[in-house]
Amino acid sequence: MEIDEELFMEDSDSEPEFLEDEVMKFEDLEEEMKVAIADLQDVLEVSPDICRVLLQKFKWNKDALLDRFYESSDAVSFLIEAHVLPSRSVSESEEEDCQICCMEGRLTGPACNHKACSECWKAYVTEKIKEGQSEIECMTPNCDPIGIASYRRVLVNSFVRVSKTIKWCPGENCLKAVKVHQPSESRLIVCPCGTRFCFTCGNEGHEPIDCNYLRKWLKRCMDDSETFNWIHANTKDCPKCSAPIEKNGGCNYMRCENTACRYEFCWMCFGSWKNEGAHSCNTFREKNEGKTDREKSRVSLERYLFYYNRYIGHERSLKLEKKLKEKIARKMEEMQQLSMTWVEVQFLQKAVEVLSECRHTLKYTYAFAFYLKRENNAIMFEANQNDLEQATEQLSGFLERDLDRENLITLRQKVQDKSRYVEQRRKALLDHCNEGNDENIWVFNE
Repeated sequence: MEIDEELFMEDSDSEPEFLEDEVMKFEDLEEEMKVAIADLQDVLEVSPDICRVLLQKFKWNKDALLDRFYESSDAVSFLIEAHVLPSRSVSESEEEDCQICCMEGRLTGPACNHKACSECWKAYVTEKIKEGQSEIECMTPNCDPIGIASYRRVLVNSFVRVSKTIKWCPGENCLKAVKVHQPSESRLIVCPCGTRFCFTCGNEGHEPIDCNYLRKWLKRCMDDSETFNWIHANTKDCPKCSAPIEKNGGCNYMRCENTACRYEFCWMCFGSWKNEGAHSCNTFREKNEGKTDREKSRVSLERYLFYYNRYIGHERSLKLEKKLKEKIARKMEEMQQLSMTWVEVQFLQKAVEVLSECRHTLKYTYAFAFYLKRENNAIMFEANQNDLEQATEQLSGFLERDLDRENLITLRQKVQDKSRYVEQRRKALLDHCNEGNDENIWVFNE
């Protein structure tokens, strides 16, 4: 039989294998700790308890621990220096008083450390078997097993807290952690519970802005509390007739309800909605020529308000999506009652998810753009941002206003086409941002 030698040759041009993130339960984390303890025990040849205490002292950094160990003259000196003494082994002749029968003997017990002699344990277990019980608990009255569970949680928390590759999911009532094999700046994690968070800073996913500038942005948002309250106003006046208008949906398309007006405009910039060129509102136009310092400060505040208004606008749209989701759910039920299967109507659910993803991205593009110095690369970014903005509003408007106007034959195709296009624009924007990070082309204003 001939053997194909190429099967055994390493492909030098192949890319390194990418290891996927792991979702870990509490028990998985405990097992990870046990593996680390066992690995250290093989080297130090001391008890698991001592290895655990040592790892905690060195913040579970085994390499740093072993470096210090090899620098010591011997193992005993190392343990004394680390303020950890070896467990005193009980010899055959050493005996203690049993707390149950008060007789002297060699004692043993469960993890709670409540010990008894072998005769007392034998009598206790025999009685439990006669009662038909399979679970054997501690004999000591009022022994708190919850305390043991709490101690286990403290140990696992200490392990996760100092780990560079493991983080708890911040989702409400989610007890899972995520382990990454290739940590990176602003790493987006999507937990099975649905929570999206940045592995590096713990905030919600915030592409394309990095963690450092996000911290600055959030701090500024908190500091400008009066501005925040002003921006959060629920109503604006129609730019044509000044009638008050309330925003009650995620789409930024507005139409004045004044019958004498009916002006259609963009909620963000008040530009005419029918004229797309009149509401390309993602770019701030700064005019500082001939202005005093006070006037320049006002322009600086106006610039901040410009970006913050759009940032908070997408955040509010995300919060208002509950109404859209309810509408889509009703539409999916209606379509199933007519002729389509559950699988066939999932394109609507997918479209809502795509819309949410794009609003999340757009929200943080304005924080990114606030710090971005305006030059050629920034202009390209704004073009991609504007394309995504326009495509997102088209998809949002179609889902909120046009669903009932389409027949089932064309509805599916139109929604899928619009969703696919929006996804493409989002990918193009993020790819451009990531390429800019790799090539170090972005220039930021501090």
